[in-house]
Amino acid sequence: MGVVGAGFLADTRARCWARVRGARVAGVTSARRERAEAWSARHGVEAVWGSVDEMVDSGNVDLVDLCVPNALHRPFAERAARAGLHVLCTKPLAAYAGQDLGADSSDAEVRDRSPRAQWRVASDEARAIRAASDAAGTRLFYGENWLYAPSLQRALELLARANSPVLEMRGWECHSGSHAAYARSWRQAGGGALLRLGAHPIGAMLHIKRSEGARLGGDAIRPVSVSAEVADCSRVASDRGAAASIETDWGEVENWGSVVIAFQDGSRGVASGSDNWLGGMDSRLQVLAARCRIECNLSPGDGLRAYAPDAEVFGDEPLLEKLDTGAGWSTPMPDADWTSGHLPMCQAVADAVASGEPVAGDAELGVDVTSLVYAAYVSAAEGRRVELSELGEATG
Repeated sequence: MGVVGAGFLADTRARCWARVRGARVAGVTSARRERAEAWSARHGVEAVWGSVDEMVDSGNVDLVDLCVPNALHRPFAERAARAGLHVLCTKPLAAYAGQDLGADSSDAEVRDRSPRAQWRVASDEARAIRAASDAAGTRLFYGENWLYAPSLQRALELLARANSPVLEMRGWECHSGSHAAYARSWRQAGGGALLRLGAHPIGAMLHIKRSEGARLGGDAIRPVSVSAEVADCSRVASDRGAAASIETDWGEVENWGSVVIAFQDGSRGVASGSDNWLGGMDSRLQVLAARCRIECNLSPGDGLRAYAPDAEVFGDEPLLEKLDTGAGWSTPMPDADWTSGHLPMCQAVADAVASGEPVAGDAELGVDVTSLVYAAYVSAAEGRRVELSELGEATG
């Protein structure tokens, strides 16, 4: 593996790859070499390359793991494909970053571009990434960790055993906000909470309906329309001059978003992302079927609970992602890399490279999620339900 990026996600990947059978991280590259060198020392990785070009031309890499801002996904994925390398691309597969406006366009021009134009460009970007991989005969893996979370995997088994149609799904990922500067920039991130956080439950819901369709002996059960709203709710505190423990000043992007997805069989999914949530990461998926109800709690879990009278007791020991303090009761995750799906995802990718077998997080799902999220932005901007067919080529 060659890892591109040296931030939070790259740290997660390094921990996971170290536990994967049949895989080894050969090296890393990052926009800032000093960060790459610190990352390599931290994780015991030998090579530090000066660029993606150096990495893919080294002859020491089979798969490139992209842990970089959304705007960089396409150029790096295409470069790797041209070199005959497989790619694992974190979500979302593609994003709108002003590609149709040129390098001289302002951040405001990128942010204010017509949502319909954003949908078209982002969808085309996702399809172009997939096409580059297909043309090169390489594998493109969509890095949606929720698909591989043990709770979701077990939920799919139970749904298959119950042979019960899924009627409704509710899912969300919430926390107190990203500290990364690029997350506030439309030119780099391509959107806010709905894209950055809501993509998780959206991907899971599309996968569940795809699996249900296959179980019935047919094609995937597709989304047909979306109804969405987005907002920067943190402005309520800012406008009143009130103190806030969440991240504020989002500027260009939303810190809250929610979308209702209508599927062709009449079922519904409600997916949300929020940066207004204190108390640590909250990632959940609820599935309401005709004969059963299933709840997947990726984070937090209650398998382990801990109490400390003050934050110094546990010090810098990781307890729960985005948890503000270790004081009081907390729910430390016994193995967050496993329960979140990151570790099983990496193992599945390594196995798929070796065997050629299909995986849940494939290129098609990455294209579908990108298209649906940007259709949701169209709905939010126009204040109405949007049929996916009216945007042009439907998702996928």
